[in-house]
Amino acid sequence: MNILNNKNRRKSIYKALALYLFAAVSLTLVSCDDDMDIQQSYPFTVETMPVPNKVTKGQTVEIRCELKKTGDFANTLYTIRYFQFEGEGTLKMAGGITFLPNDRYLLENEKFRLYYTAEGDEAHNFIVVVEDNFKNSYELEFDFNNRNGKDDIQTVIPMGNFKPLPR
Repeated sequence: MNILNNKNRRKSIYKALALYLFAAVSLTLVSCDDDMDIQQSYPFTVETMPVPNKVTKGQTVEIRCELKKTGDFANTLYTIRYFQFEGEGTLKMAGGITFLPNDRYLLENEKFRLYYTAEGDEAHNFIVVVEDNFKNSYELEFDFNNRNGKDDIQTVIPMGNFKPLPR
């Protein structure tokens, strides 16, 4: 009788162990997901320091830019291009590269400087587009008016209740 109890007890232990292993394997297989989500594309913006809104012929304006990314992926490449739709001028990178309209140039640093030189007396309007290799892009629009004597006159408007002084 003692032998039968030991056999039954061993069978129960084996059944419990087999059931436990089956449950563990089932839960492991169910909880696994073959698709790993690796994000490669992150949105970004380009911030600039304030620039003047007036420029004269021959004057160069410095545009300080910084790429602000929401995430970082090691294989992301950024390019820059521009299109001038009003006025005449040239746009250069701090390293000496002179941009041709709508040609793409590799952007090597997150902080960079652009230099716009006005070559005409009219208003100057152009856009700068920074793109990554995942089809994300950010546009900057620059509008420079022609500086002439009439526009440089500043009018002072007093604030509050002031009375003119008697003469």
